[in-house]
Amino acid sequence: MMSDMNMFNRNDSFRLMDFHYSPAVKMTFFSILLNAYSITVLGNIVIIFIISTDKHLHTPMYFFLINLSILDILVTSTITPKFLSLLANGNGVISYAGCMIQCYSFFFLGSTQVIILAVMSFDRFMAICHPLRYMAVLSPKLCLYLALGSWAFAFMDTIAPTILVVQLTFCGSNRINHFFCDVEQLLKLACTDTQYLNLLNFMLSAVIVFGSLIFIIVSYVNIIIAILKISSSGGRGKSFTTCSSHLLVVFIFYVSTAFMSSRSIKSYYVDFNKLAIILNSIVTPLLNPFIYTLRNEQVKRAVKSFLCRQIYSNET
Repeated sequence: MMSDMNMFNRNDSFRLMDFHYSPAVKMTFFSILLNAYSITVLGNIVIIFIISTDKHLHTPMYFFLINLSILDILVTSTITPKFLSLLANGNGVISYAGCMIQCYSFFFLGSTQVIILAVMSFDRFMAICHPLRYMAVLSPKLCLYLALGSWAFAFMDTIAPTILVVQLTFCGSNRINHFFCDVEQLLKLACTDTQYLNLLNFMLSAVIVFGSLIFIIVSYVNIIIAILKISSSGGRGKSFTTCSSHLLVVFIFYVSTAFMSSRSIKSYYVDFNKLAIILNSIVTPLLNPFIYTLRNEQVKRAVKSFLCRQIYSNET
């Protein structure tokens, strides 16, 4: 380990946290994490494939769902492989460049997820509140612009703090008290005062997280008002069903995000934050394919149709 007086250069490496558990416990957790990661990647690939090949699902809602599935794969792939390596052989060493890339990718992709969820709430708002104008307003061109705009806005929101982090000088211990290059833990290793950078990170995160949350709340207030105006109970139930999957994903995502945000206020919540990161970046991407298939009749029909075609082609 480095001396407390040593200064980092770009060829130095960081070391992620050690897991002081028995080999049996670590291998059990490794197996669970590996299976979760495999199911996450496979499940989201299946959703992307089914939506892409079934013309009945070529609508704005499923176009945005493809974006969400891609993000789920990328977010969990940003931290899980290194996490698995850490559990399997204790290899917590990560290069300076690798650390910076992981740090930026995690928050860039997470920010994009937040915006995509807000865009999906706008899609549901138009479908429920303005059904006659739905396809005219949410044209393929606008959907593409909304998706690209989500990625671009998240990129611009997170690139400036990353540039400032890269320019920092690090010294002292090279140990990061996390299983990935978390920016808050990384800033604790800087030789200079990073209070301004912590504040900048918090403000930019608040703009995206709370801004998107307010947009989602306003959208669903209008959706609920529109649903309550529907005269038939069957119509109300059908309208609410089209939103339930998205609402469940939003609830899970924002609960874990709220837990993650709490570490900016009370630093002794760091262990709690690690659990929130696992929920946000590993468990949520794992659940999303099941939420959108088990609670969505159109997707279930598309999956059954695909399986029937495969069975028929194999028999012939």
